Amino acid sequence: MSPFAVLCRTLATLALSITVAAAHADPGGCDRGAGPRISFIQFSSPNLLAPSQPLTIKGKLSLPAHGDHHCAAARARKLPAVVILHGSSGVDARGDFYEAALNEAGIATLQIDMWEARGVASAADRPKAPILTYADAFSALAFLAAQPNIDAARIGVLGFSWGGVMSLETSELLYAGMFGGGRQFKAHVAHYPVCYAANKQFPGLPPPAQFGSQYLNPTGARVLIQIGSLDDYDNGAAPCRALAQSVNGAGRPLIEVVEYANALHAFDRLMIPIVVNDPFGNQGSIFQTGVAPTVRIGPDVPAAFAARERAVRFFRRNL
Repeated sequence: MSPFAVLCRTLATLALSITVAAAHADPGGCDRGAGPRISFIQFSSPNLLAPSQPLTIKGKLSLPAHGDHHCAAARARKLPAVVILHGSSGVDARGDFYEAALNEAGIATLQIDMWEARGVASAADRPKAPILTYADAFSALAFLAAQPNIDAARIGVLGFSWGGVMSLETSELLYAGMFGGGRQFKAHVAHYPVCYAANKQFPGLPPPAQFGSQYLNPTGARVLIQIGSLDDYDNGAAPCRALAQSVNGAGRPLIEVVEYANALHAFDRLMIPIVVNDPFGNQGSIFQTGVAPTVRIGPDVPAAFAARERAVRFFRRNL
């Protein structure tokens, strides 16, 4: 066969492959194999410790691959979204773990870094009270609500440990009123949120309303709490179940609690296990003993994937 004939056959094969690929392309213009569109953003958030010096919060915004930017047929649709809040150790593997599944389900995500904005280098340097970061969650809500491709009425929040406290407490009317600017989250997933501390007065600390631990008047949004039976803060799910019972009236099951057998605190942190000391561990035993208890943090792979699947289903149902 002459070189010219070989070239013609090659070109014909290439044309055929292009035609076949085009035939299998989404007629609406969607590229299902594309990854999410990721951008790194920032927004301003009030600084309760220095009101004249607002914080600049940085974040990772991830839009689903089959969202409006990949699919011409979907451009008119607005996406639901979830704000992701890290724990005391800062941004870690948990955020990306849930982000991937939420994006796959067609839900946009915004992971924010509350520690970088405050110069926090470790959990030991975290803010002295949870309320000091609540404005960050609501500022993220306002940022998302202003995006043209996000449905402002369908924004949820997911948090881990410190972020779990935030996710829970942002469904309290007091804090929504203080920081929300008229906005509220549509749904909340709070992972191991130190439930025993809700409404508890700790010696030497501000009252619950000022500390950020009041939980008496829910906004009405649905809340999912997920926790391990061996969690070293609450020592199991009993405090979370008691909190849910205190606000779940007849015909108003606002809070659902799911317990994972033999799972530790941060069981969905798929990283090397660690042990830390935290004064709020062991239901605040330091206030009686003077000794900060140890908290075991370790992964449980089956529980992590089950919790992620349940969280995604919860948001798909409630956003």
